Amino acid sequence: MRNEKLNYHESKKVNTIKELLETAINDANGGIAFEYKDCNTKKNVKVTYPEFKEDIDKLGTALTTIDMADKHIAVIGENSYNWVTVYLTALHSDGVFVPIDRELPYDNVKNLLINSDSEILFFSKRYEKFVENLKKDVPFIKYFVGFDIKETDKLESDKNENTKSENEESEKNEENENEKLKTETQEINETPKKQTQPTNKILSYKSLMEIGKKELEKGNDTFTKIVHKDTNKLKMIVYTSGTTGLAKGVMLSEHNLVSSVCYALEVSKINTKCLSVLPYHHTYEAVPGILVGLYKHATICINDSLKNVLKNMQFYKPDYMFLVPAFAEVFYKNIWSTAKKSGKEFGLKFLIVLSNILRKFGIDKRKKIFKSVHEAFGGNLERIVVGGAPLRPEIAKFFDSIGIKLINGYGITECSPLVSVNMDDFNDPSTVGVVLPCCDVKFENVNEEGDGEICVKGDVVMMGYYKDKERTDKVLKDGWFNTEDYGRFNSKGQLIINGRKKNIIVLNNGKNIYPEEIENYIYKIPYVADAIIKPNKNDSGEEVALCAEVFLNKDKVKELNIDDIEGQLRKDISKVTRDLPSYKHVSKIEIRDKEFEKTTTNKIRR
Repeated sequence: MRNEKLNYHESKKVNTIKELLETAINDANGGIAFEYKDCNTKKNVKVTYPEFKEDIDKLGTALTTIDMADKHIAVIGENSYNWVTVYLTALHSDGVFVPIDRELPYDNVKNLLINSDSEILFFSKRYEKFVENLKKDVPFIKYFVGFDIKETDKLESDKNENTKSENEESEKNEENENEKLKTETQEINETPKKQTQPTNKILSYKSLMEIGKKELEKGNDTFTKIVHKDTNKLKMIVYTSGTTGLAKGVMLSEHNLVSSVCYALEVSKINTKCLSVLPYHHTYEAVPGILVGLYKHATICINDSLKNVLKNMQFYKPDYMFLVPAFAEVFYKNIWSTAKKSGKEFGLKFLIVLSNILRKFGIDKRKKIFKSVHEAFGGNLERIVVGGAPLRPEIAKFFDSIGIKLINGYGITECSPLVSVNMDDFNDPSTVGVVLPCCDVKFENVNEEGDGEICVKGDVVMMGYYKDKERTDKVLKDGWFNTEDYGRFNSKGQLIINGRKKNIIVLNNGKNIYPEEIENYIYKIPYVADAIIKPNKNDSGEEVALCAEVFLNKDKVKELNIDDIEGQLRKDISKVTRDLPSYKHVSKIEIRDKEFEKTTTNKIRR
């Protein structure tokens, strides 16, 4: 749905991931594609665009050698450069990519591997124990490829049979390493091209890269010559993070993915260097974060740990990031907390007012006025794009006041994942922006407030749920996907999201409550870490009022010298929600001792 009144950016269209990479390499002119800290040496590693393409060709060629390049290729592990190489190799290949949530328990991982028909699994060190059991429980997986292992068929159970002392191992380390690689390479070369029985082998990532390199040197061009003529075939299965039952496997095509990249860039833009923080198995980071970044030949710096985000921002000095609103909320609260502790809270408020007045006269001094804040973020940060949850508009306005654009968008895995995003010159943080030009949006079951269920149709809409026709037919009708989110357009055509259908609270007076709206008000309270709104029921089970269940920041409570916590919380909730209608006021409060269970993108599991 294209709004002719808006100034869209020019975005060159590509049809395949191969074209996307070739465009990136040509435009990058030898520039840096990735930076990351080696987990062993702790040294920073830089990978150029040509080197990245070479690594993809090596891995892809190795997969064709063991007859795995057209299979379902799964991966589980922390964000890493190796993870990305598997991702792009699978997208480039004739196979199907299956990213597995790294926080799932063993039984869930096993069930998803079975459901997805995966025949090869790449894994990091953390999941070596899983692989021991998966070898027995998922026998049709022919290869387990360890990012960190160095021996063929050597995990914990095998190592227990090894009686060599640690000193002997150390003395022969270099010699053994060469022998291990030689053994693995020989085994791969001797693997039949067509498997009739599951091999269940454990291989090392390093050995695959080595065999791929040698095959390329021999002139093996099976992988590099792959051309996808039908881009509407299944290319990726992404499992949604459901809290009950088996998660749904969202089927995305290559056309879905490249459409999301190209049309997103018509609405929004990115800079030249990002810090990549969110989990790679989520489409928000996998598509806008990685694929968009690669297509625009940006440098993607891989964050090694959530606790090191600020430290890595100062090290890598990114100029843009993709985050969920929870990160922006933490940044916002930390800035004000630091200002208050140092006695500079009033000064910060004054400088914001002064800066905004100067901007009205065309004088922009935000980088200089708020230099200390910018330096805390590395000094170059210009843009934060957030999605995946509601954003408080005042946070976006604050970041804009200090010279950092906070761009809010909306997406869902079933839409590859982007549906809408705000534009730089048409940015209203109380909305999730304008719909991508390749999409149409309509609203069903509109209520008396004007909110309806958001339905999306277009190039980014999924093919359906993998092996689940019943649930597919429930949400996908005549090409229209029902997001089960409620919202509407404002008078300017920007999309407003109010909440999830499954979260709506219907009071006995007939009023519909979107809990996310009230939760955003409660998050204004500085010592509230997390909160959910749920119904307060009477003896008959009717939902008659609202209850706020909260988890507090104990350090902040202590800092503010709050003695009567419940009493103070009740006053503060009443204060921040006083302008809401009476039926949206909170009548009951519950304070949690433990944090809420969360997804890997920091969303509370309700």
